[in-house]
Amino acid sequence: MQTDLSDKVAFVTGAANGIGSAIARRLADNGAALVIADIDIANAERIAATLPRAIACHVDIRDEAAIDRAVDRAVERFGQIDILVNNAGVNTFAHRVDIDAFPTEEWHRIISVDLDGLFLVSRSALRPMLARGEGGAIVNIASVVGLAAMRLQSPFVAAKAGIIHLTRSMALELGAKGIRTNAVAPGSIMTDGTKKLFYGENGQFHARTQAFMDHIPLGRPGTLDEIAEAVLFLAAPESRYVNGHIMTVDGGWTAGYMM
Repeated sequence: MQTDLSDKVAFVTGAANGIGSAIARRLADNGAALVIADIDIANAERIAATLPRAIACHVDIRDEAAIDRAVDRAVERFGQIDILVNNAGVNTFAHRVDIDAFPTEEWHRIISVDLDGLFLVSRSALRPMLARGEGGAIVNIASVVGLAAMRLQSPFVAAKAGIIHLTRSMALELGAKGIRTNAVAPGSIMTDGTKKLFYGENGQFHARTQAFMDHIPLGRPGTLDEIAEAVLFLAAPESRYVNGHIMTVDGGWTAGYMM
């Protein structure tokens, strides 16, 4: 879709790579100014340099002070924040085990980024959004595993389920203040991470890839651009009556069981 975001400023976390960078580019294609917020500052700066109006900020979303500095810098540079995309997140590759064997430190690492970090960034970015009084849009990146659980990644499943219900809570609390909150729940997307698991020849579960695809009605993984397009829709003024919605972009994964 095409929309007019020329008067909007978007703050996107985890935007230096993968889904986040695709989201940033799609918003910029439609005129938005971008804040590329990421712990990977080298790639954040590289992405920002390719966009017409963008800055890069070094942000570990577990660090409240770093988040506040990035939000302050965004306001200093662009005067406002209108769109927040909570994309930053992590999963585990080394510890694909049942919960009875899951390491405590790895549990806390994933929850602290995927759920706690989303809360911290939202709270900080809401300050200038609410102070300006012109409304805004928040899009949280959840996952289909927050709707239909999978094995061997219990903290990721728990965090994404938390994001889904937190999105609804935020929609209830912020809607009357002019800020819409929605979420995108991607299915299996072709990223560097999923190549390590399924889609690369040396992927950890490569031998089971076809069985996995057989469960998805469209029979393929999604693309980065397909997630970015969903985020653009939810951030755009055309979706101004969409609030508290969880948009699955999963090829039909969660529609039901494939026999």
